[in-house]
This record gives sequence, C-alpha cells and structure tokens, in this order.
Amino acid sequence: MIVTEIQQRVLYAHTDKMGVVYYGRYYEYFEAGRNDMLRQIGYPYTEMEAIGIALPVIESSAKYFSSATYDDVITIKTILKEVPTVKIRIEYELYLGDRLVVTGHTVHSFVKADTMKPTRPPERLLEIVKGRI
Repeated sequence: MIVTEIQQRVLYAHTDKMGVVYYGRYYEYFEAGRNDMLRQIGYPYTEMEAIGIALPVIESSAKYFSSATYDDVITIKTILKEVPTVKIRIEYELYLGDRLVVTGHTVHSFVKADTMKPTRPPERLLEIVKGRI
C-alpha cells in the first residue's frame, strides 16, 4: 500500500455562504493529493503526458463527516492499495487535526491522449508501484 500526505490551507474562495468548504471543492483536494502522490513516488503526471497517456476520472465518490472552514489547514491522505491495470483506484481521507472531514475515491482509466482509447499503464509506473505495494 502506498500512502502519502500533504497539507493544504483552505482558501476563502473555497467556502460557501455558510463559511464552510463547498462540497465540490473536496474533489480539488483529492486532485491535489493525487498529483502529490504521483510526484512523491517518482512518476508525476507530466511524465505520463510526455508519453501520450492521459488519466481521466471515470468514477468518483465522497462521504462527508464534518466541515472545514476558511483558513483551516487540512491534511490530505492519499492511498493506493492495488497495482493498476487499465484502471487505477485511489482513495482519500481528509482530516482537520485528528477529525475526519471527508473520505472518497476516484477511479481513472489510462488512455492514449490522442485517441482516448484505453491503454496499459506506463511500465515505469507499474515497476514503481509493484516495488511499494
């Protein structure tokens, strides 16, 4: 299992009229965690894009337990439990201190960027992940 963590401060623009993070913004925090995880394991999105592979979201979900508000510092925990096939499932847990705020997941398909047809994951990514799971 690969687990990474980053922290991010809630921007005022991410909150709604009630002063809490707008529910759709949590997917942006998921993306921040996903980008950071790929960077931390040594295979950032830019390397995938350079070889013509894209990673569109084909499924997502979020479950809300509590709220975050402007200027809070949230911890984004990103979890990869399985070696990817033509799909990759990534899980997320967002915390405010020790308090769980949101859990969720995204599923992505590896596709050729020019045709949007499914393809196998990059071999280098598989090597990295197999060495850590």
